[in-house]
Amino acid sequence: MINDQTSDELIIRRVQNGLTELFSHIVERYENNIFSMGMRFFYNYEDSLDFTQEVFLKAFDRIHQYREIAPFKFWLVRLAYNLGINIKKKIRVDQEFDESYILYDGSSPDISLIDKEIRDIILHEISGLPERYRICLDFYFFFGLKYSEISDITGYPVNTIKSDVLRAKKILRQRLKGTIAEV
Repeated sequence: MINDQTSDELIIRRVQNGLTELFSHIVERYENNIFSMGMRFFYNYEDSLDFTQEVFLKAFDRIHQYREIAPFKFWLVRLAYNLGINIKKKIRVDQEFDESYILYDGSSPDISLIDKEIRDIILHEISGLPERYRICLDFYFFFGLKYSEISDITGYPVNTIKSDVLRAKKILRQRLKGTIAEV
């Protein structure tokens, strides 16, 4: 029986052993994370949906390559990152950031409006960061990866990642100063 406490690795072992229908649990666990990564790459709802689908198709096709050397989440994020980079190399995206994917939590309309305004400001400022800063910031804060894991995915040295995260935070603090989103 699969539940929220079942490890990714156990699910993947079972998928590798022929219970392919269990892969849907992996999709449910990580589809929002992968979609968010797609938004960071493509700034477009439809392209991010396509990206998410393509990541999971590739992950499923390559599931037998996963060997439990690192946590499955790390393997999946690395696969998604590499796919995103490869897609961006093929096509340059010059589209505005599409924030229609942001979901609301059912709070009162006033609170939801304020939350949306804060999110809009923060997302706008994050999207204006240099790509390398944005990638390191996303992996560190939104995906909860360690500096060493980010280094393994991106190929950037650990100290460069630490510097990029610190610089990104400093830039964001400056840009958010005087706004409703000021920290």
